[in-house]
Amino acid sequence: MKCRTSDLGGHKEKCDCCGKERISYNSCRNRHCPKCQGSRQAFWVEDRMEQMLAVKHFHIVFTIPEKLNRICMLDSKWFYNAMFECVWSTLRSFGYTHYGVESGAICVLHTWGENLCLHPNIHCIVPAAGLTLQGTLKRISKKGKYLYPAGMLSVIFRGKLLEKIKKLYHYRQPLDELWSKPWVVFCEPPMTGPVQIVKYLAGYTHRAAISNQLILEIIDNHVVFSYKDYGDNGSRKTIRLTCVEFLRRFCLHILPYRFVKIRYYGIMSSKMKILLQSKRLQHRSAEESSLQRLKRLTGFDAQQRPFCKTGRMHRVERLPRIRSPDHTIYQTREYETC
Repeated sequence: MKCRTSDLGGHKEKCDCCGKERISYNSCRNRHCPKCQGSRQAFWVEDRMEQMLAVKHFHIVFTIPEKLNRICMLDSKWFYNAMFECVWSTLRSFGYTHYGVESGAICVLHTWGENLCLHPNIHCIVPAAGLTLQGTLKRISKKGKYLYPAGMLSVIFRGKLLEKIKKLYHYRQPLDELWSKPWVVFCEPPMTGPVQIVKYLAGYTHRAAISNQLILEIIDNHVVFSYKDYGDNGSRKTIRLTCVEFLRRFCLHILPYRFVKIRYYGIMSSKMKILLQSKRLQHRSAEESSLQRLKRLTGFDAQQRPFCKTGRMHRVERLPRIRSPDHTIYQTREYETC
């Protein structure tokens, strides 16, 4: 709520051409904010593309049945951690059993559907390569079109996650019903390479649930927003919710404190790749600033004067955060008034 307001402070800028001034307030940088972190998203995409191996990558999605949402809401931190553990355990075991290699993955937690309801699933970027026991990199997959059987991935993932839930909560009847139903697992290579997956997942990594552009109207204690109905060939529709219901659905996707929603496993998190990436970032940071990098990636020039279009904006004054007075002052004044 305080994002880009005077509460967070900011700075005053002045144009070196026309002399006009403007005030820019700081962003909150909260990962659940629907209107900031655009630069972080662009930087994340570029960093991930530099980290990718020169092989084909597959997009694998692990989903869970809707009946598990109740268990998820009992302790979301434990449940999401259990999902990550079961996803990587499944992928790792398939890498060894099918190709005899240590595979890798970048996994991203996604919790919302188009109508903001709770729908936890984990998206994975899996390279078609792995590290053999001899320490060499080996290409895997069947002619670049097939990596792992989705049906078998579903069965193994289902068994691992339900076993964890059963040990902790000692559920029987609800879990027995879920054992008999197939779980949906998606596993296909992208049409245009790994950049397509990375850009797609970037929409999940640096925002939550909904962006401001999708909110069409707020009137009469109701919120009207646009969503894509995949059950109707992806057609764009609108939905009207009360403000309380809208906030309830939005808050379902606020992650636990310090929870890590992007995780790197196997060869995608090796010390060698991290070292190579850090060297690239150090070399790049010496050549260009963050503002220059943002302009190169997005085309947005934060220093360009919005009116005269010719001058450049320069920071002339820093605006501190607005802090509320000490609570002891209020207590003293209340006592004096009484």
